[in-house]
Amino acid sequence: MAVRVDGKTFFLETKNTLYQMKADEYGVLKHLWYGVRTGQDMEYLLDYPDVGFSGNIYEADNNRSYSLDTMPLEYATEGVGDFRISAVGVRYQNGASALDLRYESYHVEPGKYSIPGLPAVYAEEYEAETLEVTLKDTASDIRVVLKYGVLPDFDVITRSAVVINDGVQTVMLNKAHSLCLDIPYGQWEWVHFYGRWAKERTPERLPLLHGIQESSSKRGISSHHQNPAVLLCREGCTETSGICIGAVLMYSGCFQAQVEYDQLNQTRLVMGINTHTFCWELEPGKRFYTPEVILSQSNSGMEMLSHQFHRLIREHVCRGRYKMIERPVLINNWEATYFDFNEDKLVEIAKGAAELGVDMLVMDDGWFGKRDSDASGLGDWYENPLKLPNGLSGLAEKINDLGMEFGVWFEPEMISENSDLFRTHPEWAIRIPGRRPMRSRYQLVLDMSRPDVQDYLFDVMSRILNSANITYIKWDFNRSVSDWYSELLPSGRQKEMPHRFVLGLYSLMERLTQAFPDVLFEGCCGGGGRFDAGILYYCPQIWCSDDTDAFERTQIQYGTSFFYPISSMGSHVSAVPNHQTGRITSVKTRGITAMAGSFGYELDLNRLTQEEKDEVKFQIGLFKEYGPLIHNGKYYRLSNPFEDKYAIWEYVSTDARKVLVQGMIFRTEPNMLRYPIYLRGLDPKKKYRLREDGIIYSGNALMNGGILIPKAWGDYVPVEMYLEAIDA
Repeated sequence: MAVRVDGKTFFLETKNTLYQMKADEYGVLKHLWYGVRTGQDMEYLLDYPDVGFSGNIYEADNNRSYSLDTMPLEYATEGVGDFRISAVGVRYQNGASALDLRYESYHVEPGKYSIPGLPAVYAEEYEAETLEVTLKDTASDIRVVLKYGVLPDFDVITRSAVVINDGVQTVMLNKAHSLCLDIPYGQWEWVHFYGRWAKERTPERLPLLHGIQESSSKRGISSHHQNPAVLLCREGCTETSGICIGAVLMYSGCFQAQVEYDQLNQTRLVMGINTHTFCWELEPGKRFYTPEVILSQSNSGMEMLSHQFHRLIREHVCRGRYKMIERPVLINNWEATYFDFNEDKLVEIAKGAAELGVDMLVMDDGWFGKRDSDASGLGDWYENPLKLPNGLSGLAEKINDLGMEFGVWFEPEMISENSDLFRTHPEWAIRIPGRRPMRSRYQLVLDMSRPDVQDYLFDVMSRILNSANITYIKWDFNRSVSDWYSELLPSGRQKEMPHRFVLGLYSLMERLTQAFPDVLFEGCCGGGGRFDAGILYYCPQIWCSDDTDAFERTQIQYGTSFFYPISSMGSHVSAVPNHQTGRITSVKTRGITAMAGSFGYELDLNRLTQEEKDEVKFQIGLFKEYGPLIHNGKYYRLSNPFEDKYAIWEYVSTDARKVLVQGMIFRTEPNMLRYPIYLRGLDPKKKYRLREDGIIYSGNALMNGGILIPKAWGDYVPVEMYLEAIDA
């Protein structure tokens, strides 16, 4: 059993970890432990002094050492004496804002809970158990149900909460976070993943300062600037040793992750919807569901933690036909043509690509409405006859005749002021009455909280998908959201809109992915601005970044890999000089970097030299051979591209028989030593043959003595070594 209850103490056990909490004599649900399985009640570690200015609950009488402000709590509340960051807060009609939650009941059932209207980890009954713990306010009819999904084989526990108004008066929900995790002991550091457009998910590891540290987004999207995933690491934790905890929020909108290091050197992590862009009117009899957090812990360093997240997300977050199978190698015309294309030009690009083994052509922005630049046309989802005289079906037929599949770009949630849709439905655009809206990329955003907007988009996208043999959709989103206002909401409920926007997006994605199960949907938001586990529930891959420079991508993909599987990262070979940096790298270097993801091309292959075309044909063949290993094998970060002179990574098959080492040497030095790279995850007793020269190594030697990186000449030198176990 994954969930065990002894009196009022709850044991949530996975293969290697124990999560423990207890409802004490006052009904306060205390957090006791999250770490290795210990086989015992860990409450003995909680020994608190009388701390001045940390008050005591009424029932504790004169027991001044009993304070909500000091002890580890399972779900911290506002207004009742815990002055640290809280997980939930309400405001009543009399203006009061206190919530004193006490234990009421629990329920255990087989399988994994789901969340109405929100993405969540899914599992069969034999793979998971669900624990529900109900807490009730001492002075009102507000209840909170804490939901825990325990997946023992994955070392994962999921968290979500349901706030229920069983009273007769409406209350305002000011804060409803999904996770509250108190860690009483240890010196911890936190890792967040910051960036900007074309520079996403840069890991930054910092010691905790006394006070509050925050990673968040108010942009309507999870954002390029912060990712809804954080690590807590014990001091000295490395890739291969030490204790670390990871938390991933399955949410694609405004989020908030806060870490507080308190007066007693305790650590609290809370995570959920951003309170700055949230307030919810909770009417009598209604429930509010928080998005889910995926929680995992490792005592063997960050590498093991990444493996746990990779497997869980790939197998139990991603869905549909493409979640486990290999994806088509595609070519996208965006950086080859931008808006300047027509049917003939696309067919010529496809012909050249087909000859080299590419599986799919994706037509990017500019095929619809009056769309010759980014200043018009969004929302008018019908073919531009000047560019596509034979329509989508005619173009798709020509692409299919070349033996290739056909895909199309959409930006469903956006609208141009210069569009038929805006002229017909100006009320559908997000704008504050009496104010000129903020433009970004010269476009506005549709109010996705509106059912009529969702219906319009479902209808027009379905019509397009039914009109031609389209097997791929790139779903883009190219601005942050501001000017929050919906004509359908009264004035007192406008702060509900950012969350309702996300719910509307998920509703549309669910309808489309269910209606078109054979279509591969790829998420995109100006690259990686909405790279989160919420989108991966609908799209098994996300365009990792608009920065296609091979050197830059080693860093972006490195940061992304801490939580998200390699198969989820859309990664392409683009033209040089690179359109974002001007950097020149070889086709081979670009290909090896792009293989660390869902592989494709972002250029006109007809413009390459014959030697480069031969290399492309060769690397496509290699990717089709290596693809199962890259996407299904264990991924190892063998270097840190932010600190080292090279970026090297490794894939190892689950049976440890196949090994692929890839990467890039950034700079070549005179008289340069060939650094050894220490492989990981091999069977020390096996012998491995290096394909490139036939030399045989023992697994023990490769992991402890290493293997020398190839000789380098020039800059941005590609590294690729394939080894396979041989029978004795």
